Amino acid sequence: MSGRLRLAVASWAATLLAACALLPLVEPPSWIVQAAFLLAVQSGAGALARRAPLARPLTVAVQVLVALVLLTVVFAREHAFGGLLPGPDAFRFFAALLEQGGTDVGRYAIPAPLSEGIRLMLIGGVLVIGLLVDVLAVTFRSAAPAGLPLLALYSVAAGLSDGGADWLWFLLAAAGYLMLLLVEGRDRLSQWGRVFGGASSGSSGEPGGGRAPVRTGRRIGVLAVGVALVAPLGLPALDGGLLDPAGSGVGRGSGGGGTISAVNPLVSLRDSLNVDEDRQVLSVRSEAEDVSDLYLRIVSLDDFDGTTWKPSKRSITTVPDGAFPTPAGLGTDVEREEIGTRISTADWYGQDWLPMPYPPSGVDIRGNWRYEPVGMTLVGDHGQNTRGLSYQVRSLDVRPTAEQLAKAPAPPAALERDYTELPDSLPAMVSRTAREVTEGAANAYDRAVMLQEYFTLRGGFEYDTEVDVGSGSEGIARFLRDKEGFCVHFSFAMASMARSLDIPARVAVGFAPGTPQADSTVAVGLRDAHAWPELYFEGVGWTRFEPTPTRGSTPEYTVPDTPESTLPDPARPSEAESSEPSAAPSESDGCSMRQQRLDGCPSEAPLATPPTDGDGPAWYAVPAWVLGGLAVLALPLAPMLWRLRVRSVRLGAHGRSEAGSAAHALAVWDEVTDTAWDVGVSPDDSLTPRGAAARLVRLGRLGPEAAASAHRVADAVEQVLYAPRPRPAAGLTDDAHRVAAGLRAGAGRGVRLRALFLPRSAVRVVWAVSARWAAVRGRVLALRPAWRGPSWRGPSRQRG
Repeated sequence: MSGRLRLAVASWAATLLAACALLPLVEPPSWIVQAAFLLAVQSGAGALARRAPLARPLTVAVQVLVALVLLTVVFAREHAFGGLLPGPDAFRFFAALLEQGGTDVGRYAIPAPLSEGIRLMLIGGVLVIGLLVDVLAVTFRSAAPAGLPLLALYSVAAGLSDGGADWLWFLLAAAGYLMLLLVEGRDRLSQWGRVFGGASSGSSGEPGGGRAPVRTGRRIGVLAVGVALVAPLGLPALDGGLLDPAGSGVGRGSGGGGTISAVNPLVSLRDSLNVDEDRQVLSVRSEAEDVSDLYLRIVSLDDFDGTTWKPSKRSITTVPDGAFPTPAGLGTDVEREEIGTRISTADWYGQDWLPMPYPPSGVDIRGNWRYEPVGMTLVGDHGQNTRGLSYQVRSLDVRPTAEQLAKAPAPPAALERDYTELPDSLPAMVSRTAREVTEGAANAYDRAVMLQEYFTLRGGFEYDTEVDVGSGSEGIARFLRDKEGFCVHFSFAMASMARSLDIPARVAVGFAPGTPQADSTVAVGLRDAHAWPELYFEGVGWTRFEPTPTRGSTPEYTVPDTPESTLPDPARPSEAESSEPSAAPSESDGCSMRQQRLDGCPSEAPLATPPTDGDGPAWYAVPAWVLGGLAVLALPLAPMLWRLRVRSVRLGAHGRSEAGSAAHALAVWDEVTDTAWDVGVSPDDSLTPRGAAARLVRLGRLGPEAAASAHRVADAVEQVLYAPRPRPAAGLTDDAHRVAAGLRAGAGRGVRLRALFLPRSAVRVVWAVSARWAAVRGRVLALRPAWRGPSWRGPSRQRG
């Protein structure tokens, strides 16, 4: 095995060993087998291109093309030309798969299911890293920088992993990199001979003397890995070193204190609402008689920086034993009832915050959990999450009346200051709309109810999870203008508008009430993920509102109970509605408000609409794609096609003149030489034609007839080169064919196939292009103005 082939195998193995760090991230791990095979094909294509030999950029281009074809065959065969060559449809399909993979990565906890999107990200990533390692270590013969892509692959896996056997994946990645370095060192030493050696081995020629550097390199590598693993154990100030999985916890210190950082939990909320399969997240069994108001709160977002709402950085403590403290602001005169709820989470659902009814009064749970007293939430510490948990929560069902909320006194100054703060970037439209909507309100409660009714009843808003209006300041203004969005937009907008009216507000994230089951449990799915605003009223505390239409349930304390009120309850059907079906079709049936505003509703007879002239592709599109497909198909066959063309020109007629006969003899000799080169007999320009022919007969193992033809061609070339008047030779083309047949007969099947599809002599194209470029560059430099030349020195200065 040649040195470069050993390097290619070592690069393949090093990439595969580093990719093993990705195995704990998904289930099942069967993708690694497919990645190993595709990576081997990609590395093999590079090895063949280097043996051609092709220029380094062409070698990389061949590997990129092979990788693209492999990914197309595996993932997008139905969208490719002939199931092999990628086109625009295939690239669009790749983009959709990658987007789906990114969505799945944000949606699922580790280990995630092996969806098609995640599989493309894993296999495609391994192929890209493998290509970089192969290019650096083999094509450019520099194995040391190849550790950077290997490190990047391992770092991504280690950053996503939640601990466990991280030390094993580090050892595998390190072993692969050290193996790559040792193989490169061995290859370099083999080119220089035995550099090291003592009197007893190197000088005497005993076997094993040349292996001393390899043994030394292995010892150094093992020592380095050992230091990296053992040294952190003796350095507690480094928090356990590189392999410590406990470094990812949110709590620091041994006393149960610490802080929780401002992490935004809204990253995957929209993706959860748009899933194709509504997977069950939680199973809930509650003591409450009515579970329609059973919201499960995860975390509260109280910091609005102009870009998004997020939780503030808060102190965390140990989970209180027994009953939790009374919620902030809750007075003794407000009716309440303590209820028990048992919650079980799915094995695949990993969330740092614990879903609970609000406000909790006690939690019975095992694991490393910490308590955040301001939001009354529990957060996992040192990698703890909700996957596969079963826990019991005691919570308060607070039942304030509209009168109590309307008569609520002013909140504490510090609380009002913290929870009414708005960024300077908030558009004036938000506060202006809030004042217009709540005009005539007598107190903060009336203003809050008017805001809720503006979104659910009077404002003409539509619930649409496909809308992407953003969540920042400009996104809120855009949502108020377009009046389309989902729970994030409704809750963000109402909380911002409430703060502009000096009502303390924050946003809660969790799950809306789920679906009751026959066994008296409640099933909560991904599509029940929800966000809602919480407004503060002194004497009641943080109070839930529901501005999102068709989602959740409207709190009873926000619905006026006076008989003269004409406002309907969004949670109940109107009593004035007739139960009889209407004879006239509704204007909104089959056509949304947005379509009505944009005149986008279909006609009553859409099939009668004549086709437009712009339908279908342009006249030149089909020929262009056909030509492009042929060009892509011809690219791998370009060396073979070039070689056939050159052979046809060389062996063709060159005229009957003396000059034509001489050119024909030289062309036939070039063809014989290149044919021998293609099957492995490289040319030797230091030999005479007669000596070169004898070498070709010996190395090519030609038979008597083919050998005689080779010598006849060599004699004709010597006549051209040395005779004053060369004799014309007949039958040189037939001699060249006999030599080619003899060379192919003495070669194996693999050599013959390579000589056909990847002929070594095709490198002459690269040489010709390089020579042409040098000539053009020389002519351009020769045309430079005279004053730019070295002879122009400017005016001389006299020396005195």
